[in-house]
Amino acid sequence: MQRIRALSSSWQLLKSTYGTAANKHYSHGSSSFGLLFDIDGVLVRGRTPIPAAKQCFKNLVDRNGKYKVPVVFVTNAGNCMREAKAEHLSQLLEVEVSPEQVMLSHSPLRMFTQLHKMRVLVSGQGPVEELAHNLGFEDVVTIDMLREAYPVLDMVDHNRRPKDSTPTSKGLPPINAVILFGEPIRWETNLQLITDVLLTNGNPGNCWNPVQYPHIPVLACNMDLLWVAEALNPRFGHGMFLVCLESLYKKVTGHELKYEALIGKPSVVTYNYAELLIRQQAEELGWTTPVKRLYAIGDNPMADIYGANLYNQYLQASRRSRAQMKAKSSGGSSDPFTETQRKSSSVELVGAPGLYGSEEDIPDKCESILVCTGVYSREQQKLPADPAQTVTEQRIFHGHRDFRFDPNLLQPSFVVEDVKEAVELVFQQEGWPLE
Repeated sequence: MQRIRALSSSWQLLKSTYGTAANKHYSHGSSSFGLLFDIDGVLVRGRTPIPAAKQCFKNLVDRNGKYKVPVVFVTNAGNCMREAKAEHLSQLLEVEVSPEQVMLSHSPLRMFTQLHKMRVLVSGQGPVEELAHNLGFEDVVTIDMLREAYPVLDMVDHNRRPKDSTPTSKGLPPINAVILFGEPIRWETNLQLITDVLLTNGNPGNCWNPVQYPHIPVLACNMDLLWVAEALNPRFGHGMFLVCLESLYKKVTGHELKYEALIGKPSVVTYNYAELLIRQQAEELGWTTPVKRLYAIGDNPMADIYGANLYNQYLQASRRSRAQMKAKSSGGSSDPFTETQRKSSSVELVGAPGLYGSEEDIPDKCESILVCTGVYSREQQKLPADPAQTVTEQRIFHGHRDFRFDPNLLQPSFVVEDVKEAVELVFQQEGWPLE
């Protein structure tokens, strides 16, 4: 709880940056909603756009290319800058996508200001050093920098081992935290060096000390076990890399690897952050009532559907708790998130409390819409009507180790064929014409 409460000031900063519904006056008639789109498996497969996506987005903008409703792209990808992702989407969908509409798995790391001055080791691929600096981290060490400073640590690939005499280690100042952006290219190198850092309290030139526990903070983005690209079958995601790291750490130490935070879908903090971006766009559209309904469209039951439903559960519990507190004139010191925290693990709610300033700011609900163009396929998987039989009897749980297993959260509000059908469904639900 202490760590979660420490993030509230960061949320207040973000709210002042993106705007607060309580201090604005927006609206679009009686209906006010926003759309959250996953990307891989919903809009594209690898570099190829899904045919329904182009037509869908042509219907979402007016003749001037201006969006009719707030739209945010919420992806667990994180190996690029959001400017690059926005440009890529603009080309694929043939509509303008701004960086402010793109939310990558690591985007909420901006709020973890208490870590920004620490020396952090970053793992992943793409411009990870630039990504970390862009998010506010000031002292960044990459895996390659660590290899160069300690040349005898990376020994799995014989071709990369020192050929002559043993080189001297240059050494680095102690590492204070580890940021896992996404799956790396050379898993064996990253698994070895991250383990070295964790078992030496950030000093990989020292001897391992498995007794020292817990280890320095670890933050991981993108928990997807699997994802879909051009291949017929799903591919390993960063969640699979995390499984390997957790297993190695426990095998060596006998202890569980602990996370300071798990970020990206299905965590609540990801949807909180996305809702801030939706709010910002509603203001820019000139709406005069707060966005009250969110529709999350995705292809992955564990990431997209579980996350949207978990966020919806959080919204309902938050509204009930705040209503109860408002009814008590004495106010008291009760915690408005006790009920949600009882149902959720600590990592699911990291960063969630303290976001909403008043009951009027809270969306009414978040609906989940599952499409059949990605990880989920009607031919390969069926969702039983009885939630109690959803996964335990028919499917292996692909969620992260630290997320509770709740079959109800894997049940989408709607199942449709593709993203075009999903948007048509939303507009029908909201009573909007889709031209």
